[in-house]
Amino acid sequence: EDQLEESGGGSVQAGGSLKLSCTPSIWLSATINNCVAWFRQTPEKQREGVAAISADDRVAYADSVKGRFTISRNKADNTLYLQMNSLKPDDSAMYYCAIRRSVTYCDEIFLGQDDYHYWGHGTQVTVSS
Repeated sequence: EDQLEESGGGSVQAGGSLKLSCTPSIWLSATINNCVAWFRQTPEKQREGVAAISADDRVAYADSVKGRFTISRNKADNTLYLQMNSLKPDDSAMYYCAIRRSVTYCDEIFLGQDDYHYWGHGTQVTVSS
């Protein structure tokens, strides 16, 4: 997908940190205020939700990343972030940001994968042990 630009991935040793960024295209910049989320996927596993923010800035995390990852949104810069600390090899995956095109049905924090309309091309995160 080319609607969003993701960056910040790379290779890091276990215990290290990375910060991912996601910026919509200029034509979709306002959508950063909608319900948004980070997903990740490996060749062996289906795409899974990692962290999400509702339209009213409530957050939710997958159990596997609670206490280590922090999702945030800078509305001034129209950018979504995922701060990842204490990284583990199991965190290695392609990470995608996802944005819903409107605030409709954004009362809940985590929506289903099909409920997000704009996706980035992904940024690779590799954690070595």
